[in-house]
Amino acid sequence: MDEQKFNDFLNRFVGDLGATVGAGAVVLGDQLGLYRALAEGPQTPDVLAAKTGTAARYVEEWLRGQAAGGYVAHDAASGTYHLTDEQVFALTDPDGPVFLPGAFQLALGALHAVPRLAEAFRTGEGVGWHEHDEDVFVGCERFFRPGYSAHLVTEWLPALDGVVAKLESGARAADVGCGLGASTTLMAQAFPNSTFTGSDYHAHSVELARKSVADLGLGGRVEFEVAGATTFTDGPYDLVTTFDCLHDMGDPVGAALHIREQLVDGGTWLIVEPAAGDSVDENLNPVGRVFYGFSTFLCVPNAVAQGGSRTLGAQAGEKAIRQVVDEAGFTSFRRVAQTPFNLVYEVRR
Repeated sequence: MDEQKFNDFLNRFVGDLGATVGAGAVVLGDQLGLYRALAEGPQTPDVLAAKTGTAARYVEEWLRGQAAGGYVAHDAASGTYHLTDEQVFALTDPDGPVFLPGAFQLALGALHAVPRLAEAFRTGEGVGWHEHDEDVFVGCERFFRPGYSAHLVTEWLPALDGVVAKLESGARAADVGCGLGASTTLMAQAFPNSTFTGSDYHAHSVELARKSVADLGLGGRVEFEVAGATTFTDGPYDLVTTFDCLHDMGDPVGAALHIREQLVDGGTWLIVEPAAGDSVDENLNPVGRVFYGFSTFLCVPNAVAQGGSRTLGAQAGEKAIRQVVDEAGFTSFRRVAQTPFNLVYEVRR
């Protein structure tokens, strides 16, 4: 055994263990308003506790751990803690282009399924999306919404041939696998002349999406239905979208066939999927590690639960997505955009 390699591995373990426990601390900081209060300026634990209605000793220990992890800055001379501009940007605004607590909320919610997932590993059975903890549904929306907010209207939709012009003049769009409706409502807010129908097989997510529409005052132009990717209705649509969900489906080719049937001639299917290469070696990096982890807990088990004729997983890559599209009879497929976390494709009927 190489002692240096072993020590390097132990260092990796210590970092991972701290990150695992630190995820809970980040979620606490978000839920208790500690980050938002700390963004107002340097504070002692007592001051921050008083401001947030929390116990000072708990806050003190939380701040120390956050400082050790690099999520909070500490000034030894004054005994105060504060957030840098970068930390404020990433930790305090759930509607901004980057919001880290949502990702941790999703991850911790997924970990609740360990006992059920261990059983699934042994039996080969699936674990449906609907079987997970509430934090999975809410955390997923909070994890993905910032990226959609930053890129969907300004970059991804304009990259599609002629789609923005149709949406501006008045088009019909379907958002399949919409979850809590973040992508649906972002498009509806940007294009007031168009109508949008979101669909998801998970009734509770649809319930939360409908509440969001009411809160945003989008009633009349946005509807949500409880339906799977092979059963949603009311086409034909000018645009169909699937955001980070095609790889979760038990029958992605069946979904693609149904989407083709629901599109008008010349209609567009916007596919947004996790960033991934076509081979395992291409995905052996920090982003791939995150998505393989989520895929183990959420994506593959859900696809198996839906019959699993083809379980793509969150790191399927462009080649696998193109194959699904080709088998469904589409003749036009191209990658139109990408970010560190997503690949974006245009498919035409």
